[in-house]
Amino acid sequence: MSRIGKKPVDLPSGVSASVSGQTIEVKGPKGTRSFTATDDVTLKVEDNVVSIVPRGKSKRARQQWGMSRTQVENCVIGVTEGFKKELEIQGVGYRAQMQGNTLKLNLGLSHDVDYTAPEGVTVTAPKQTEIVVEGIDQQLVGQVAANIREWRKPEPYKGKGIRYKGEFIFRKEGKKK
Repeated sequence: MSRIGKKPVDLPSGVSASVSGQTIEVKGPKGTRSFTATDDVTLKVEDNVVSIVPRGKSKRARQQWGMSRTQVENCVIGVTEGFKKELEIQGVGYRAQMQGNTLKLNLGLSHDVDYTAPEGVTVTAPKQTEIVVEGIDQQLVGQVAANIREWRKPEPYKGKGIRYKGEFIFRKEGKKK
């Protein structure tokens, strides 16, 4: 039995959900998200509560049960609060700034890196050493943050690079004489 799948997903005020077949569409103040579940689970909406029930007792049905419930909950959280990833830039001369919809990064390369955020994600640079990625799709927000971090990952000797806020970088000792 899935402990996660058993818990119903509550819909806060201002959020509505509708099921058509295996697709659930969640509408809220920040936008609309939809999720299509596999045929191994059944989706039901009643009294501002979404419940997911497995069809049968197969291993695949039990696997999809908890995952489907989590995906529906992420849709609800996305349309109410949204998701946010914060990045920090460390290094001499490393900085970020917004020019319109494009993020310009100076990362010690021979050229500046220009990154245009995809539709549905907002990228801002409140300070020269901070980047904030926000949106209603958790997967897309995480992917955009990972793409930005990929330009200059933190290195273990000086710790220079782009890191997630609060991320611990294991530091190595340099050469000894």
